[in-house]
Amino acid sequence: MVMLMDFLFENSWKAICPYNPKLDLKDIYIYDTTLRDGEQTPGVCFTKEQKLEIARKLDELGLKQIEAGFPIVSEREADIVKTIANEGLNADILALCRALKKDIDKAIECDVDGIITFIATSPLHLKYKFNNKSLDEILEMGVSAVEYAKEHGLFVAFSAEDATRTPIEDLIKVHKAAEEAGADRVHIADTTGCATPQSMEFICRTLKENLKKSHIGVHCHNDFGFAVINSIYGLIGGAKAVSTTVNGIGERAGNASLEELIMALTVLYDVDLELNLEVLPELCRMVEKYSGIKMPKNKPIVGELVFAHESGIHVDAVIENPLTYEPFLPEKIGVKRNILLGKHSGCRAVAYKLKLMGIDYDKEMLCEIVKKVKEIREEGKFITDEIFRNIVEEVLKNKKNSAQGE
Repeated sequence: MVMLMDFLFENSWKAICPYNPKLDLKDIYIYDTTLRDGEQTPGVCFTKEQKLEIARKLDELGLKQIEAGFPIVSEREADIVKTIANEGLNADILALCRALKKDIDKAIECDVDGIITFIATSPLHLKYKFNNKSLDEILEMGVSAVEYAKEHGLFVAFSAEDATRTPIEDLIKVHKAAEEAGADRVHIADTTGCATPQSMEFICRTLKENLKKSHIGVHCHNDFGFAVINSIYGLIGGAKAVSTTVNGIGERAGNASLEELIMALTVLYDVDLELNLEVLPELCRMVEKYSGIKMPKNKPIVGELVFAHESGIHVDAVIENPLTYEPFLPEKIGVKRNILLGKHSGCRAVAYKLKLMGIDYDKEMLCEIVKKVKEIREEGKFITDEIFRNIVEEVLKNKKNSAQGE
């Protein structure tokens, strides 16, 4: 049995849909913005200690870049970013800056490895955010910011805000100018989550054809539930970097979920991101606690019900081979499956639970326990281990009394 489980663990990806393409994605990486864009979730404000803990855990996961914050926001924020930058983490630490010299100077004071600077480029933003300024006027600000940051030895990512609602010819113009100014990476920001996977692939593919040195990053919001798949299609189109947040937190509907993106690429597309996957559950629970945003029980990848089974048909199959009803083994992310008992449980599930608890039983006793489990669950009570043990003790007591009566 151990050898079988080892084989399944190592080859669990082979049980996925055979039509899924194996993507030839080389040198791709994730830069996480939980500490910046995630904290912009209404009502969320991390303490210094919380940000440090999250940063350490992101680093333990193995991410290459962590966006630690927006230093110009406050002296407290600047102090936190500087503390993270001097924590000795393996990840490079980035800070967000407007396309302003004072923002970049503040980031430099924080000892960060790089910055993400941005300008809005869509006609909508140019009209209403910048009072009808021309794209050329705004672009001049962006180019100056990139050049200034590069003069100070920083890694520079240049982001076109609302890129997915910007004409493609303008995007090409803006990003080529940023590249010529020295930008290491240029971003496609799907600011309102309105892109489709096909449009994201098209934008990234077209942009890649027009760039010579800078690589592309995608920053996707989840307003239509497309953030993760849009990020993947961005990679298919030629992007090399993806912005994420833990648990997908962020403004409005949030951002691309770190844990969902990682596992989709790892399991469904067979991409080796060289990450410590077992860190994911603890990281997600940490952000859930510190953000105050509770994860749904059926949250993909890390929800408490993701590897839980109750239906008798499912449980029977999972006991024989977990991959019958699981896309990958829970051990891959350092968790265990849970066989729940309830209305839909059968003899196999109850027998499995009895075995785990070291309780001997015969067929008559097993059938009686199954019956009691169903009755109690249908009364509205959850079958916890304590309640299950009480059921077993009651059945044993009844059996003993019956035997003595005979």
